[in-house]
Amino acid sequence: MSIEARIQEFAAINPAEQLKKFKAQGKKVVGVLPYYAPEELVYAAGMVPMGIWGSNDKEVMRSKEYCATFYCDIAQLALEMLLDGTMDQLDALITPTICDTLRPMSQNFRVAVGAKIPCIFLAHPQNRFADWGVEFCKDQYRSVLDKLAFLAGHDVTNKDILHAIKVYNASRAARREFVKLANEHCDVVNPIQRSAVLKASYFMLKDEYTEKLVALNEELKALPAAKWNGTKVVTSGIICDNPKLLQIFIDNNIAIAADDVAQESRSFRFDAPENVDDGLLALALQFSSMDYDILLYDKFSNKNRRAEDVVAKIKESGAQGLVLFMQTFCDPEEMEYPYLKKALDAAGIPHVKLGVNQQMRDFGQASTAIQAFADVLAMQ
Repeated sequence: MSIEARIQEFAAINPAEQLKKFKAQGKKVVGVLPYYAPEELVYAAGMVPMGIWGSNDKEVMRSKEYCATFYCDIAQLALEMLLDGTMDQLDALITPTICDTLRPMSQNFRVAVGAKIPCIFLAHPQNRFADWGVEFCKDQYRSVLDKLAFLAGHDVTNKDILHAIKVYNASRAARREFVKLANEHCDVVNPIQRSAVLKASYFMLKDEYTEKLVALNEELKALPAAKWNGTKVVTSGIICDNPKLLQIFIDNNIAIAADDVAQESRSFRFDAPENVDDGLLALALQFSSMDYDILLYDKFSNKNRRAEDVVAKIKESGAQGLVLFMQTFCDPEEMEYPYLKKALDAAGIPHVKLGVNQQMRDFGQASTAIQAFADVLAMQ
């Protein structure tokens, strides 16, 4: 199979069609809202975790009845899909409270759709480093697991969880390798294709996804490194999966060398330890080890560690600049921006900040900004 055909397999994955397929196979499907929810527990219970990251094709309509106007449209469109029937076949919904929008939204989901779709509440600890923070996280995961086991109709063993951890660690490793290979072969993997490959992981069983991705990685590794004549950037933000927006990168000969995106590399950067015998503890320790994310507490935030980490990523990937996709009404991203800009300016790294949301239909301003930025990078 050609590389193009392998990539097309990922690009063809449609969440709504996948949900119908899994249900036709007699599987139970659990919706998982962004992000850091332990999908491993759903997999361990013999069910399918289905990522929900809003939609680029819908408008906020009925969800307005339940949401404040300053909620990001990722959350609002997730609820919209639960209200308009798109996700009616879900058997349950896991609602993390990792940000100031998802925290109240967890209750909005219960009020809006709780009668037809059970909502499983998940509260991560703010201070995840201390022993008591790890214990709190483990207790939360135990509560989630108990509800999943009830839904599945059978007990979920520690052995099941440990197996799921291995499956998910393998998937994370394959995605990290793909990101590096996509940079090395950016003449073969364009920004739209890169996004499609990574995004598909949310809508497939991880073992099946990883098998296909490993095959793609092997094909890419066999190629000579690209002789790229364009420019390279690192992308940052919560989500940047809109093909129309990414087409502007292609039109201006811009490749994505690496990313600091929540839906992409932030979500698979850290593995769960496989040398811990207690599966729930291993997952809690994984959350404790997570770092360099604006949604996570950083006791050393005065040192601007996260921004410095982004700068290091740009330098290590060979990128010439950063494109920041600023999600409308994402307070954590907006509050961090001055510190990120400070680190980028100090390192002499150019960047452009684009205001984006999933209801964008006119990309004229974004096209102008990216084209001008490409010209700036070309002159370096």
